[in-house]
Amino acid sequence: MLSQEQNELLTSVAPGTPMGNLMRRYWIPVAAASELQDKATKKVRILCEDLVLYRDLSGNLGLINEKCPHRKVSLVYGMPEKDGLRCQYHGWCFNQKGQCIEQPNEPETSTFKDRIKTKAYPVQEMGGLIFAYLGPAPAPLLPRFDGFVVDNAVRMIGSAVLPCNWLQIMENSLDPIHTEWLHGHYHAYVTGLKGETQEVAFQRKHNKIAFDAFEYGIVKRRLLEGQSEESDDWRIGHPVVFPFMLAVGSGGLGSYQFQIRVPIDDENTWHVWYMAYAPGPDVEIPEHLKEIPLYEVPYKDENGEFLTDYIDGQDIMCWLTQGTVADRMDERLGTTDKGIIFYRQMLKKEIDKVERGEDPIGTIRDEADNQIIVLPLERKKHHFSDGFESVFKRFQTRFSPIIDDVVALFDGVGVK
Repeated sequence: MLSQEQNELLTSVAPGTPMGNLMRRYWIPVAAASELQDKATKKVRILCEDLVLYRDLSGNLGLINEKCPHRKVSLVYGMPEKDGLRCQYHGWCFNQKGQCIEQPNEPETSTFKDRIKTKAYPVQEMGGLIFAYLGPAPAPLLPRFDGFVVDNAVRMIGSAVLPCNWLQIMENSLDPIHTEWLHGHYHAYVTGLKGETQEVAFQRKHNKIAFDAFEYGIVKRRLLEGQSEESDDWRIGHPVVFPFMLAVGSGGLGSYQFQIRVPIDDENTWHVWYMAYAPGPDVEIPEHLKEIPLYEVPYKDENGEFLTDYIDGQDIMCWLTQGTVADRMDERLGTTDKGIIFYRQMLKKEIDKVERGEDPIGTIRDEADNQIIVLPLERKKHHFSDGFESVFKRFQTRFSPIIDDVVALFDGVGVK
């Protein structure tokens, strides 16, 4: 169990908090690029800060304080210009560095605009997502993890705003045993109530679990009943990329799946499911699959009941029923919770490094190290052994508007 002070240390992400300072050392997704296709601005709340993301008429991205420093109106309703965003109220214009570059009703000789600057953060687009860096300069490089930059891939982005703290979502990823019960036995129970019988790979007993630190976070491994230690699940495993991303998928299926837990504030999290499916360099991707759709992932039905007949919905039910911020003062951890303990220790270690003025784990500053970062990932992942289409139907990918086309594409090329 943790004390209240320890729990707040790990869950509070506002400016000036230890965890908030750590989070601000990483590039964080703030939107899908498609969200700025039909409009110039998007309101963004991240790490307890209210901001506006915009694309100006030259195509440049900017992320600045939502409130205009003049009369404090929201710049979400601002107008894009060639070199910035113009406030709709009195016409003040701000560039991507937050500098006021024009005040149309001030005297031509006035230098007032030169003294007006609003908070601004660097932003970059990669793989259909827009990332921001909210930390001190100089910013590290935006990590080019394989799923974001792999060539010739079909991509799609699932999204849900969840009313709970980011940490209880991440701790789920350091808890392999829950898959056996929540996604195995409970899944069978739920489908059985609907008159269906569905045996799934998740039900097999875990004989061993292990966690190893690596360059970008933690690799988790499992040995299931009936497996040898030569199995990919034990020999390779898959990573939790520090501080807020889980990478899963199957190299044998050409599948990259990232779950990114973006802290909106202490009580809300933007959950992003980022998927890239690469059928191989010789397969031509149809034009309509080159667009990257953003779709909402529902987790409650019309009666307000949790949707628990798919894997991600089961996870969400458990995350939210822990409360807005999980009460770790009254928890009782067992031997199978060693991954959670390992992760909390890593969080504290990296907080200490930042407080000493050091770069935290996973920081990249050399371009030579950032061409493409290949994450450790099983080629033959047991939980995906039921086949490509079956996997899609059990996960949130069932809600994607292009999922039938993706299944047809991969079935057509015989991906194994």
